[in-house]
Amino acid sequence: MPLDRPAPPVSVPLLTREIGILETLSLARRNALSIVPEAALTEPALSGKAGRRWHMLMDPEALKLVLKDRLDNYPKSVVTKQLLRPGLGESLFISEGSHWRWQRRTAAPAFAPRPVEAMGEVMTEGAERVCDRLDARIGAPANLYDEMVTVTLEVITAVTFSGDAGFDRDRMHRAINAYLDQVGRISLLDVLGAPDWVPRPGRLLRGGQLREMKAQADEAVELRRARGAKDGAPDLLDLLLAAEDPETERRMTTRELRDNLITFVVAGHETTALALSWALYLIGRDPERQARAREEARDVLGARAATAGDLDRLPYIHAVIDEAMRLYPSASLVSRNAVEADRLPNADVAAGDIVMMPIYALHRHHDLWSDPHEFRPERWLDWPRPDRYAYLPFIDGPRICIGARFAMQEAMIVLATLLARYRFTPVPGREPDPVMVITLRPQGGVWLVPERI
Repeated sequence: MPLDRPAPPVSVPLLTREIGILETLSLARRNALSIVPEAALTEPALSGKAGRRWHMLMDPEALKLVLKDRLDNYPKSVVTKQLLRPGLGESLFISEGSHWRWQRRTAAPAFAPRPVEAMGEVMTEGAERVCDRLDARIGAPANLYDEMVTVTLEVITAVTFSGDAGFDRDRMHRAINAYLDQVGRISLLDVLGAPDWVPRPGRLLRGGQLREMKAQADEAVELRRARGAKDGAPDLLDLLLAAEDPETERRMTTRELRDNLITFVVAGHETTALALSWALYLIGRDPERQARAREEARDVLGARAATAGDLDRLPYIHAVIDEAMRLYPSASLVSRNAVEADRLPNADVAAGDIVMMPIYALHRHHDLWSDPHEFRPERWLDWPRPDRYAYLPFIDGPRICIGARFAMQEAMIVLATLLARYRFTPVPGREPDPVMVITLRPQGGVWLVPERI
C-alpha cells in the first residue's frame, strides 16, 4: 500500500528572469542558490554572462567529464579559493595538481574502512550524549539542528584531538561558525577576481578568531608531535602524523597538518550535521516513513545505541539519509574555472569560463528523478539506481570527499539511535529556510518535539 504523501518539503525559489552582476552579487550574498535559474531543473546545460561567461551543467555525462575525465582542465574556481583559503590554507580542499595529489595519497589511509570503523565507538558515545540532552526536552520544542551541530563537533574533535586536555572545543566552534558565516560571504572583489591580498572589509572583522583557530590547531599538532602518539587506538592526528606519501616518503609539515586538520574539523562536522538535520526535518513531517524507519531501527537495536557494526542491517535508515542529501546537498553549488577551451555536451567552454555545477538543481532535475521535489526514501531501495553522476552529495571522481565514509557512518549511527528511542513531531510554523552560504543550512533551525518511545 503506497505511503501517504505530505506536502513537498521546503525548497529554494530559483530565478525566473535574467539579472545583472550587481543583483547577482546581492542575491548570492544572502543565498548563493538563489542565482540558479529555474530552467536548471529541466535543461541539461545553461550558459550566460555576468561579468564573466558561465555555464551550468546538469547533464551527468558532462559532469563526469569535468569531475573525472578532464579533471586537470577544471580546477576549483578562483572565487572558491578566495573564500576558503583564509581558513583552510593549501589543504586537500584547496590545493591543485601535484600538491593536492601527494596530500591525498598521504591522508587516504586514515580514511580507509578499518580506521573509520574504529572511530565508530566515539560516534556511538556522541549519539548517547544527544539522547541525554533530549531526555531533558521531552514534550517540548527542541532545535535539532543545534543538537546535530553539537554532536558532530564533539565527534570530529574527539577523533581528531582526543586526549588533548588543552583543546578548547567551544573556542574552536565559535571560530568555525564565524569563519563560515562571515568569511564565506561573496565580495564584489571576489567576483571581479581581485587577488587574496586585497582586503575584504567584512572578513577583516573576524580575522582574530581565524588566527585563534589556526593557533589552537598548531598547538595541538606540536604538543602531539613532542609527546608522541597517545595510548590506545590512534586518532586522526596520530594517523596523519605517522603518514607519509607512499611515492615520495614525504610527510606533512606542521602547517600542512594544521590546514588539513582544520579542513577535516570544518567539513567533518558541518556536512554530517546538515545531513542529519535535514533528515530529521524530513522524517519529522512524515509520520508513516518515520514509523518505517523506527521499526527498522528498533528491530536491529532495541533501545541501545547504534554501532558501526549495525549499519549493513539498516538499509532504510541509509535511504533516508541518501534522500535528505539529494534534496538538500551540503555542497549545493560547486564551481570550476576552465584552463583551456573544451567542448562539453550542450556547452562550448572557452578558456577562463566559469563552469558551475548546481548540485541542488541536478538532484531535482525532472529528467533524472521521478517526483523530484518529494521526499521518497524508497527510491534508494529500487533498482536500477540513478546514474552515478546524477547524485553528487560528496562530488565524485578523484576529488570525491575523502571523509564520505566517515560522514555516512556517523549520520547512520546518530539517526538510527534517535529513531529507535524517540518519536518526533514538527513544531507548527517553524519550518526551516534552506539558505546556502558555503553550505546549505536550515536557517531558523529544525524544530521538533521529541517523545520517548
